[in-house]
Amino acid sequence: MNTYIFDLDGTLVDSIESIAYFANSALEEYGIQSVEVEKYKGFVGDGARTLIRRAMEYRGSSSPELLEQVLRRYNETYDDNYLYLCKVYEGIDDLIRTLRDRGFKTGVLSNKPHSTTVKIVEALFGKESFDFVYGQREGVALKPHPDSILNLIESHSLKREDCVYVGDTMTDVMTGKNAGIFTVGVLWGFRDREELETYGADKIAALPVDVIVG
Repeated sequence: MNTYIFDLDGTLVDSIESIAYFANSALEEYGIQSVEVEKYKGFVGDGARTLIRRAMEYRGSSSPELLEQVLRRYNETYDDNYLYLCKVYEGIDDLIRTLRDRGFKTGVLSNKPHSTTVKIVEALFGKESFDFVYGQREGVALKPHPDSILNLIESHSLKREDCVYVGDTMTDVMTGKNAGIFTVGVLWGFRDREELETYGADKIAALPVDVIVG
C-alpha cells in the first residue's frame, strides 16, 4: 500500500454540528422545523441533496420545489462560512504527518461539493498535506459509485491494489469495496462498528494510528 485516500466529514474532520447548523438554518428559513444534531449523523454521507431530502422527509416535507430552494440556501450559506463549528479530529494531524514522513501519498475524496471540500482541506491542513483533493464534481457519480474513486486513481496513475480508502460510513465502505480497494472503517465518526462490519470493511480503526495497514 502506498496511497491513503480519506473521506472528509466524520473521518478527517468533525463537522456534524456545522452541517446541522447550516441545514437547520436553511430548513427554518423555509418554514420547516429544525432537526436534532444527532439525527444528522444518519443523514450525511451521500451528498448535500440527499442530506437535505432526508432532513425534510424527517419533518414530513417532500416537495421537490421546496427541496431545491432549501438545498440552494444550504449550499450558499455553508460555502460562505465553511469552517464554522468544524474541527480536525484528535490524532488526525499526526496520522497524516506520519504517512507523509513514510513516503505515502495522501488524498481526500468527499461527496461534499468540490470547491467547498478544497477550501476546508486547505484551511485546516494546508496545501501540502494531501497530494490530491476531490469533492463532488459535475459528470462524476457520487460515492458509493466506484467511478468517484476510480476516476482519481486513473488521473494520478495509481493502482487499485496500492490504495487504501478510509471512511466512517457504509457509503465509504461500499465505495472502496465497489472499486476493489482495501477499505478501512473508522469508529470516531458518524456511524458505528456494526454498520462498518456489515458492509464489509477490511479493517476497523478505533484510533487514527490504527488506519495504517501492515
